[in-house]
Amino acid sequence: MPLIFTAIITTLLAGLAMPLGAVIAQTVKFKKQSLNQEFRHTVTAFGGGALLSAVALVLVPEGIDVLNPIPACSWLIVGGLSFMALDIFLNRINTPASQLAAMLADFVPESIALGAAFATGNNHAFLLAALIGLQNLPEGFSAYRELSSSSTYTAKKLILVFALMALLGPIAAVSGFLWLSDSPAIIAAVMLFASGGILYAIFQDLAPQVKLEKHWAPPMGAVFGFVLGMLGLMLTSP
Repeated sequence: MPLIFTAIITTLLAGLAMPLGAVIAQTVKFKKQSLNQEFRHTVTAFGGGALLSAVALVLVPEGIDVLNPIPACSWLIVGGLSFMALDIFLNRINTPASQLAAMLADFVPESIALGAAFATGNNHAFLLAALIGLQNLPEGFSAYRELSSSSTYTAKKLILVFALMALLGPIAAVSGFLWLSDSPAIIAAVMLFASGGILYAIFQDLAPQVKLEKHWAPPMGAVFGFVLGMLGLMLTSP
């Protein structure tokens, strides 16, 4: 099978984890309220772990292997600041789709990077695809619950919308495959940008003792803390 079709199918499967998460949110319900709450928190924690593993195991290592310390750190910070700006904007327009926007905001750049990874024969391409799918599942779960609690759309329509959004993955992957395979610096920048955004999202939406209502700076502390560790690693590595 040509690599471009492998990239398309792989990103589509990773994207379909979003409607699968929505289906789980719709169907898995316990009679005991405490069990429902525990299940939701467990799924959220699983998503945080999957997001963190994508950053720590694939996106950042691949990014810092190509870029020098200052550009690498800059792109990671820009990613965090961009997600913070998106978070502020969504809060000001009072939309119920903040989880949905966050899910798409990291799915699209990751899919671009994944398409480029397949084009260059990167050994971590399938690992990255698996991690994208693992993080999309709980993100789809959370985004569905957020939308279903404040939306007039039926469950079937919401799940259909999530399925259609999965098509953004192959589109982004083909873009990365065709146009970025010869631009490793751009791929690295995309990976680090996504990493910064993911770190912001983890500590804004998932870590329980970080978020303050109508305050967006605390999660950037996590981004800057990660940047400090990354910079130290890059400066001390041979």
